[in-house]
Amino acid sequence: MQDVLEKSWQNQLVSQLEASYFKELTRFVRQDYRQFACYPPAKDIFNALDATPFESTRVVILGQDPYHGAGQAHGLSFSVPEGVAHPPSLINIFKELEEDTGKPYPNSGSLISWAKQGVLLLNATLSVRAGLAGSHQKKGWEQFTDAVIASLSDNKKGVVFMLWGNYAKKKGKHIDRSKHLVLEAGHPSPLSANRGLWFGNKHFSKANAYLKHRGGTQINW
Repeated sequence: MQDVLEKSWQNQLVSQLEASYFKELTRFVRQDYRQFACYPPAKDIFNALDATPFESTRVVILGQDPYHGAGQAHGLSFSVPEGVAHPPSLINIFKELEEDTGKPYPNSGSLISWAKQGVLLLNATLSVRAGLAGSHQKKGWEQFTDAVIASLSDNKKGVVFMLWGNYAKKKGKHIDRSKHLVLEAGHPSPLSANRGLWFGNKHFSKANAYLKHRGGTQINW
């Protein structure tokens, strides 16, 4: 677990990084990584913030836990490294993207190109023990990622927040909806998607329409 965040985020979150809860969280994460296989790799825990600086953030896609299978998580919500098989939630994201925008289903499951365009791919919990979903929840990550969302809400205008599933929707309480666009849908996992709560949400085209209306550059999904 790295000690230094990308500079713009470090400036935004300095009070969190110095807080006692974050120091406890750091100790827990380092200990768990020493004792067990954990994901993503320690160097990638803050990959979302490193890849998308505060000033660049225009869209936020909020996930829950990192993937807990070997080789899948690399610090960007829903994304997997180049060459890794697409998990079910990512498959449904790409299917919705294709239906919504006409973009062909991609070969790569890496969403780093989105991150570089200002799409913050943030999980609510930034680490997990191998094979144990939720194992690093309620250790402090939620407070930290709440602060990330509140910082964007308070200090920027016109950010698109995509909240997928009930867990993500609860984070919506930290967003000023008079200044930002909040898009909500069911989670893209098969359990939710197969109940009609995911497909047809058109979040990708809605986000671009909003960005264009505000005079900004659209995301090349």
